[in-house]
Amino acid sequence: MQLVTAEEVHRLLDYPYLIDALRRAHLGPPPFGANIVADDPAGTGNQFVSLLGWNGHGAIAAKLVGVFPGNLQLDPPQASVQGLVAVFDPDTGTPKLVADGEAMTFRKTAADSGLGALFLAREDAEILLVVGAGGLAPHVIAAHCAARPSISRVLVWNRTPARARALQATLAGRGVSVEVVSDLDAAVACADVISCVTMSRAPLVKGALLKPGVHLDLVGAYRPEMRECDDTCMTRGTLFVDTRGGMESAGDLCQPIAAGVIGWDAIQADHFELAQGTHPGRTRDTEITVCKNVGGGHLDLFSAEALMARLDT
Repeated sequence: MQLVTAEEVHRLLDYPYLIDALRRAHLGPPPFGANIVADDPAGTGNQFVSLLGWNGHGAIAAKLVGVFPGNLQLDPPQASVQGLVAVFDPDTGTPKLVADGEAMTFRKTAADSGLGALFLAREDAEILLVVGAGGLAPHVIAAHCAARPSISRVLVWNRTPARARALQATLAGRGVSVEVVSDLDAAVACADVISCVTMSRAPLVKGALLKPGVHLDLVGAYRPEMRECDDTCMTRGTLFVDTRGGMESAGDLCQPIAAGVIGWDAIQADHFELAQGTHPGRTRDTEITVCKNVGGGHLDLFSAEALMARLDT
């Protein structure tokens, strides 16, 4: 059994490669998947998550990770997502590989959003706005820039400006021009791609401010009580998801649906349908596209298979 460190995961799963690997994986049928999310019985808000993906012709992948938001306030700080991804032979159940769970989560989540941008963002998109400056933020920046190389300007907004400045400093000299912005509304109004990576429980992005042709990527709000955009975003935009499995728990979808603002039939397609061409995706330059990044064990499986392919070369 092979152990793959975080450093190796980040080195081997560069975003141009991983986004294309995910695109190709979506050309086939969805693999079996199962998710378990357990809340801390002590009521701390911490969670432990188990995601399973099973491809009978490829591999079995199981991700076991803890989601402990308070870790960032520890001294010294620890990552809020920690765990591992284990890969097994689908014929014998033999363990084949164990990889760092945080690195795999960052890579697959960002590449999934990058795939959404590849399908839905305008090819001439220039301004990327990232809302949030946590551990995932530098990865979604890299993934969106890989999907849309036309991006030449990156704006970062965070509730705590110091964290946005710290992100800016870590990306200095990496070929990406990053600007910290304090006026979120103004940044929303000028962005061509907006990626939200927050734990917000109240809408941050106002749909009335979205300019024609923008692509809105919603990564956070993975629980029903969370929210990153308002109802107007959902009514002005054409709605997509990466996967329909588990989308009922995403606050940005289930809240406006519960309120009668939209119905589940407003969701036009998922990544499988977009990859396979059963839905055209963006149909005009002025169309506003909104994609909810739901995630799931199938993406951990696809990413693990991409990692194994790189290890075998």
